[in-house]
Amino acid sequence: MSLSSIGEEAVNEKDTPDLSTTVGKIEDLRQRYHEAVYASGEAAIAKQHAKGKKTARERIELLLDPNSFVEMDEFVRHRSTAFGMDKNRPYGDSVVTGVGTIGGRQVALFSQDFTIFGGSLGEAAGNKIIKIMDLAIATGVPLIGILDSGGARIQEGVVALGKYGEIFKRHTMASGVIPQISIIMGPAAGGAVYGPALTDFVIMVDKTSNMFVTGPDVIKTVTGEEVEMEALGGALAHNQVSGVAHYLASDEDDALDYAKSLLSFLPENNLSESVVFDTDSDLEITDADRLLNSIIPDSPSQPYSMIQVIESIVDDGEFLEVQPLFAPNIIIGFARVAGQSIAIIANQPSQIAGTLNIDAAEKAARFVRFADAFSIPILTLVDVPGYLPGTDQEWAGVIRRGAKLLYAYAEATVPLVTVITRKAYGGAYIVMGSKQLGADINLAWPTAEIAVMGGQGAVNILFRDKIKQAEEAGEDVNAVRAKLAAEYTYNVASPYLAAERGELDGIIEPAATRVSVIKALAALRTKRAARPPKKHGNIPL
Repeated sequence: MSLSSIGEEAVNEKDTPDLSTTVGKIEDLRQRYHEAVYASGEAAIAKQHAKGKKTARERIELLLDPNSFVEMDEFVRHRSTAFGMDKNRPYGDSVVTGVGTIGGRQVALFSQDFTIFGGSLGEAAGNKIIKIMDLAIATGVPLIGILDSGGARIQEGVVALGKYGEIFKRHTMASGVIPQISIIMGPAAGGAVYGPALTDFVIMVDKTSNMFVTGPDVIKTVTGEEVEMEALGGALAHNQVSGVAHYLASDEDDALDYAKSLLSFLPENNLSESVVFDTDSDLEITDADRLLNSIIPDSPSQPYSMIQVIESIVDDGEFLEVQPLFAPNIIIGFARVAGQSIAIIANQPSQIAGTLNIDAAEKAARFVRFADAFSIPILTLVDVPGYLPGTDQEWAGVIRRGAKLLYAYAEATVPLVTVITRKAYGGAYIVMGSKQLGADINLAWPTAEIAVMGGQGAVNILFRDKIKQAEEAGEDVNAVRAKLAAEYTYNVASPYLAAERGELDGIIEPAATRVSVIKALAALRTKRAARPPKKHGNIPL
């Protein structure tokens, strides 16, 4: 039975039954509709499952709370008059849209269906997505897009392209108003990739999802370069190399679970507050806290894991890292402190000594701006020896692109707490949530060094003559250099000198970090900040 005949049967029904009978007929109509859709697509569904992929509705069922999904535009059908399309094909269209709850909190979503026209977007499918986006913005709930599509529907030409333009416009209007998450469950090609690029977080599935503007065949034709699909736009490539994606999921279940965890830290919209969990925060220093007293190595050049520091500060040691594979020299992610959601930015000394580079600056800058847009307090943990030197960084625009992080912090109005654990040198000190950029409470461990540069580098410039004299006198030059560096650190780079000048609000024992952060965030909970009236700034993009 075709969908058109089902519709005609419903329209031709002449009797006027009671309400219970009417409801029964509606449910019967819905059942037969879906049977007609999926009976014609059984082969496509089997092919989808064979690839380790689920259908659009299976994904929705796994993502949302049981029985919470309310579908919209369920019976909308593709425009069968489009060139080259099968007018008798008994399908609806290539996307499922609706609303539901995750952890009891409302969300809006669309899920593209690759089993119908390869998930391609035409007029009807585009209108369905636009409609659910408008509803998400109007009601102030997060928007989740599950993408699995071959791109614009070729048969519908410019109409399909126009719908992408309308979708991109709405992603832009929703930015900073509602959280937007894209879960890439299959292909996203051509102009379609710019939808996810405009959202806040992109989740990709290893080996089954890919994104690219131009595919391998086009690249080979135009440039002669040969590249495999996975290497060009696979999940690993976009998580590790391009930075387009924020999480590499092992499978579709993992992707959906990560999306749920991510949402648990976020508010519904920019005017609502994040969920605060009831918790009994211990304001006494514990034995677990005291482990931080021994985490900094004796050698200033020896690495350690900043993740350990983070886990010792946050509730239950639970930290949801974002973009862990891209620019690993800086860490970003979400956690809770005293039950409150916070965003964390931290240098990672175990990765290229925690230096800042272009990728790290852009990664952190976008995260700061997201947290600020949704009023999520920011904790910054600093151990940074400076910017990564090299011609590749300079020629690639580290001046312009590195300034994005500076701009993001300076523009932020949320509570800003900064803790310096070890090094904070040069311009990198200023950029990483310094007092001058607007941080509210700045603390440091006694191991902190705050200076234009490290002691060894400073000695080579300031005491060149003394070192030369030591060489000529046959003295141990390394010992002389070490002594001068220690004097420089004590007299210039000491955190106590910074505290004397008001650059720091306190110097704390490492073990006291968790308690100090809890108290700082509590003090800033009612923070209000004003900025000069303007249309918008001009961030150095």
